[in-house]
Amino acid sequence: MGQGEGELIVGLDIGTTKICAVVGEVNPEGIDIVGIGTHASVGLRKGVVVNIESTVDSIKKAIEEAELMAGCEITSVYAGIAGGHIMGFNSHGIVAVKGNEIVQKDIDRVIDAARAVAIPPDREVIHILPQEFIVDEQAGIQDPKGMSGVRLEAKIHIVTGAVTSAHNLIKCANRAGLDVADIVLQSLASSEAVLNQEERNLGGALIDFGGGTTDMAIFKGKSIKHTSVLAVGGNNLTTDISVGLRTPMEEAEKIKIRYGTCLKDKIGKDETIEVAGVGDRKPRTLSRQILGEILEPRVEEIFNLIAREIYRAQMEDTVTSGIVITGGSSLLEGVADIAESVFSLPTRIGRPMGIRGLVDVVNNPTYATAVGLVLYGARSESKKKFRIRDKNIFNRVMSRMKKWFKEII
Repeated sequence: MGQGEGELIVGLDIGTTKICAVVGEVNPEGIDIVGIGTHASVGLRKGVVVNIESTVDSIKKAIEEAELMAGCEITSVYAGIAGGHIMGFNSHGIVAVKGNEIVQKDIDRVIDAARAVAIPPDREVIHILPQEFIVDEQAGIQDPKGMSGVRLEAKIHIVTGAVTSAHNLIKCANRAGLDVADIVLQSLASSEAVLNQEERNLGGALIDFGGGTTDMAIFKGKSIKHTSVLAVGGNNLTTDISVGLRTPMEEAEKIKIRYGTCLKDKIGKDETIEVAGVGDRKPRTLSRQILGEILEPRVEEIFNLIAREIYRAQMEDTVTSGIVITGGSSLLEGVADIAESVFSLPTRIGRPMGIRGLVDVVNNPTYATAVGLVLYGARSESKKKFRIRDKNIFNRVMSRMKKWFKEII
């Protein structure tokens, strides 16, 4: 890492549409964003790596750009993960307290008890997120250390992903010459950047509306209650425009960014757009209202799928403060209005906050995940981190045995 004032932390958002690296410098006053690099992503489909070479190439280019801007060398990153293979579920564990006061060892034991669930061999645990602790029937405790009690319970949220997808992601970063300090669920990272304390406390849902996936995380009482990933996103909107207007995908993407809107009623009757033909066919001039007719039902459908997921998880009473939408696709005109009508809840577009430095540049929902990864990295630097690469079974058994011997002695 480059020699700056403080420590440098790099967030690498490996997305379906773009790969984005953000460099943050940790100072006593806060986090300064000192470098940014983005590059078009071509090796992913729906959040999952499908072409290693192309992904490695895009990562290198984004990292080089960020290194130039920050004037440093990047060796280690926090990478975001998404994709339809991600699953989150809640679990519960109980242990008896050994002494008359709860110590860190008891907290570790109860989290171990809660995570003792059968996980298929083709899946990997990505996060173990404590929600709350219960000491002798007293619920709602965030940190039970030092309390007196006989019985300690923990409620945790476990996020798992396909082993192969997680390893391919890490392989891409490694081939680009980077170590992966940790892999983080993208919606969890974005929430670090765009949700405020009230929304986390009262109960809010974060929807990361990206290019290949739409990720959701629901918070209440400062802890995460539910996570899910839908394998649909902005790319589906582009495909719809491409098919509906009979125009190439690149052209459809440009039209979506420049003229796209989800509110057909707000488009003037005389507004027109020019659409390039496929091959050497002539460009045509069409009414802009056609775009609204294509995009409105699709965005509505995506939000209805998320609403169904909220009901399926019985979380509709948890999301009381409202919905925050972030990610590149949230920039589409009218997204917040459609979300309000589908969820019947106040909705806002989330932009990264709680940072300094290049604020004007990153003040955009597109950078929410990458900035969130930097904030996540800064917060977890001091803590013991989970690393996928340490999952050598021999080492795990050895460390477990050492722990037993320590407890016996």
